[in-house]
Amino acid sequence: MIDAIQSLVTRLLALLGIDPRWLAWATPVSLLTLLATVVLLPLLVARLPQDYFYREHRPPQPHSGHWLLRYSLLIVKNLLGVLLLVAGLAMLVLPGPGVVTVLAAFALLTLPGKYRLERWLVSRPRVRAAISLMREKAGQPPLRLP
Repeated sequence: MIDAIQSLVTRLLALLGIDPRWLAWATPVSLLTLLATVVLLPLLVARLPQDYFYREHRPPQPHSGHWLLRYSLLIVKNLLGVLLLVAGLAMLVLPGPGVVTVLAAFALLTLPGKYRLERWLVSRPRVRAAISLMREKAGQPPLRLP
């Protein structure tokens, strides 16, 4: 029975032009991304300052530490964002949380206009309700949203 299922899956993947060995590493990555999202997202939302999205512009971050370390971390953060973006786009057609992974990638990437997009996204009623629920469960006051 298992051999028949494996043969069917292999034929379907071949029909779609997907190498089964590629799926072998993509599945654990998508599961880890889903687990990390379920665990980390509520923690990050609970740690946001209450007026984080209320400001018109994101407040500037003070520069601390050596410039080489700061730029190295920026490069690593953006490379991780690009990796998550590629994985998320692949997960849109493969098993896994593709949309969530793409959103996590955009959160890591340094892009112009990102803060404006974040403010628009959190102003949507369903997103606002989800954020409020996460903060309530964490014992945090609700965010002041635009």
